[in-house]
Amino acid sequence: MTRRSRRMTAFLLIPVGFYLIAATAAYLSQTRLIFPNWAVPAAGPLAPGIERLTLDRPNGDRLGGVYIPARRQGGDGTLLLLFSGNASNAQALAEHFATIYPEHPLAAFHYRGYAPSTGTPSAAALIDDAPAIHDLVVERYRPKRVVAVGISLGSGVAAQLAAQRPLAGLILITPFDSLGAMARESYAWLPISLLFKHEMSSVEALEEARIPVAIIAAGRDTLIRPARTDALRAAIPNLVFDRVFPNAAHNDILAQPGIEEAMRAALETVRRPEA
Repeated sequence: MTRRSRRMTAFLLIPVGFYLIAATAAYLSQTRLIFPNWAVPAAGPLAPGIERLTLDRPNGDRLGGVYIPARRQGGDGTLLLLFSGNASNAQALAEHFATIYPEHPLAAFHYRGYAPSTGTPSAAALIDDAPAIHDLVVERYRPKRVVAVGISLGSGVAAQLAAQRPLAGLILITPFDSLGAMARESYAWLPISLLFKHEMSSVEALEEARIPVAIIAAGRDTLIRPARTDALRAAIPNLVFDRVFPNAAHNDILAQPGIEEAMRAALETVRRPEA
């Protein structure tokens, strides 16, 4: 090989090297990006009446959660099991949802690695923990039925739970079809099929399920883009409620005018016997 050829080869290898560096960085950083537990504020003190829950996992990790009893008469024995977003404090979100659903008890757990829960977060861990959380809550509080409410990342966890336990219904807020599809859409220049290790497919979990499902979506969502929610819609056999807030973005949907009414309507719809 001549000196000129060697120089040309070295020049051509530079972009290849940068690409490999970028691919390696993406692979190594994906857990931190998908599960930013480092950015989630710590849980505050419990308000009166809220019970702290713990759940020990077989590998030694301990999950922390909360149970909020119904604050008003008029419920029908439905317990709401909440799964929060990837950058949310589960306790704070549960307290907020309890103001929307005061007639119903509500339980939520911090994901693994999200204080006070211990361990390392991953899609596999969240999927594995959800049935154990369900079973603990059902055994302890004996509700007549359980409706899972999942927001953002939590919508995927709730969908996975529906494939493993007999839920009465699902309410999915800003949901996606799969984390892998989101990654491929956002990083089309990377070989996601080779690099991605946190797959969570709501489509696979729900495509044959008869459980009544409600979707509440944000029309201007740039994190979970409309195409990802549309793909999930198309796969759900029993979609009984579908509301889009056209001016909402991913992070402000819970602040939209009318969101509380929509969430209450979603619950009424999924828990109807005919749904």
